[in-house]
Amino acid sequence: MRKTIGVRLTAPLLVAALGPAALLLAPVASAAAAPGVAAVPGMAAAPYEYLGWGSPQKPTDVMKATGVKWFTLAFILSDGGCNPKWDGSRPLTGGSDEAAIKSIRAAGGDVVVSVGGWSGNKLGEKCSSASALAGAYQKVIDAYKLKAFDVDIENTEFGNATVRQRVVEALKIVKSKNPGIVTYITLGTTPTGPDATGKDLIKRGAAAGLANDGWVVMPFDFGGHTGTMGQASVGALEGLKAAVKSAYGYSDDAAYRHIGVSSMNGKTDEAGETVSTADFRTILGYAQQHHLARFSFWSVNRDRSCGSGTDADACSGVAQSPYEFTKIVVQYQG
Repeated sequence: MRKTIGVRLTAPLLVAALGPAALLLAPVASAAAAPGVAAVPGMAAAPYEYLGWGSPQKPTDVMKATGVKWFTLAFILSDGGCNPKWDGSRPLTGGSDEAAIKSIRAAGGDVVVSVGGWSGNKLGEKCSSASALAGAYQKVIDAYKLKAFDVDIENTEFGNATVRQRVVEALKIVKSKNPGIVTYITLGTTPTGPDATGKDLIKRGAAAGLANDGWVVMPFDFGGHTGTMGQASVGALEGLKAAVKSAYGYSDDAAYRHIGVSSMNGKTDEAGETVSTADFRTILGYAQQHHLARFSFWSVNRDRSCGSGTDADACSGVAQSPYEFTKIVVQYQG
């Protein structure tokens, strides 16, 4: 999801690095403006935690300290073929990741599992067909009996039109085989909304009839913006709303309910760019006003101040009290 700082699995969308967008599909009108994500307490506020690096906190400790109930756990990757594993190496069951999920559920919470990120082998590329990719996704869903599933589509997976189509079609299969499951597609953005490639992905989703619950942007690492990062995030979300409304034929209200935001707390990967708690409160107010599908951020690992020599992936880089950003996000209930 985010740019590499030291050893990282994720990164922002580097818009300039992507080539010309693939052929844009014609907008497809929806027969009806579908409602937003069904209200599952806490699901809309599920910050990312990465259990493989950055001195991760015990999720149950975070729950006690903040009241958060849901986490988005990252990342599922390919093991080199069309088979899902944590970071491409740790097994789905029988290890520390499954133990963490069980502990969260025992404490009254639950998880979204995220597939993808910036680095590593992507299932969307390693699986040769939509049905095979859907099968890989299904292994993850079955392993944990998931209620929600996130595809964080970035880098080469995002930039390849064939793979974008494969992901869309695979998620449509997943939706048909798992009634009621909530799906998110998370992608990078410019300060004015998704770039041409992002818009193409959304249009492909609409053309395929994918009833995706939340199109989610990551409004940071902009390469320049005006105003505060909170204002820039709102601008990105307004652009996303317009793209989703156009592609699906939604009303304004329905479009807002099918978009979301995944910010980054504190110093981002871009020099001079900082997302403050005030910016998070701006995003919170916008999310509450429009009933967005999702308000998340990268990451719980970073939701603490830095000590001497602390890895930047394990702290925010700004002065803060522990979990100050999580405590803002948890106020969002959909």
